[in-house]
Amino acid sequence: MPSWRDGKLGLPVREAIKIFPELEKYLDERGRLDLSSRRARILYNKAIARVVFDIEVEYHPKGLITTPISRFIFLKTFLRGGERVLEIGTGHTAMMAIMAAKIFKCDVIATEIDDEFFEYAKANISANNSKVQLIKSNGEIINGIIPKREIFDVIFSAPPYYEKPTKGVLTPIEGIGGGVYGEEFAVRILREAREYMTENGKVALFLPDKPSLLKSIISKAEKLSYLPKDIKFKVGTRWRHSLIFSRE
Repeated sequence: MPSWRDGKLGLPVREAIKIFPELEKYLDERGRLDLSSRRARILYNKAIARVVFDIEVEYHPKGLITTPISRFIFLKTFLRGGERVLEIGTGHTAMMAIMAAKIFKCDVIATEIDDEFFEYAKANISANNSKVQLIKSNGEIINGIIPKREIFDVIFSAPPYYEKPTKGVLTPIEGIGGGVYGEEFAVRILREAREYMTENGKVALFLPDKPSLLKSIISKAEKLSYLPKDIKFKVGTRWRHSLIFSRE
């Protein structure tokens, strides 16, 4: 499993500063990193990606600062290695698609709808010599973009989950999931995924600790004849959920 040399899944701030000396100016008097600074968060996560996961990543100026550790833990809840996988909405970093290919040796197809994010994702995939097949979406989720003959062991996504626009945290494409609780995009994935899954295939969703959202997705998934499994994990101070759905 990837880790820093102390065996932990993380990177000491002082080690990150050796990679990006600019981080020094974001330390407070107690040597703690000011994570309220977007620039500091970007540099620190770039350092983690490079040292812990051997991944080079460039972040879009306005995109979500994807944290490598949380994405790796999520992938580890359902990947065992060598699977054929589809990621819906890989984002500007293509972080999970690259990890799935590089660390878990998966055969990966990934989609992205935003034009600028697509170009960043393509550049990140190229910079890591990854064999991820990146496909540009024009609003499709699976139907209409992935040929019917294609089937996957896992279809996964970190879907948008807000019910309405947020104030500067995420771009609209990254953030707005639709529906009463922000669940609609995730439910659309579940609805379309069935025709593209192997017999023992799964759908996995990376989601926040938002009870109303989780309850809504699980309830609607059960009506679509899925069996849900909820794996809750903590990264830093935040709880995250890996919702994994298999056929009944």
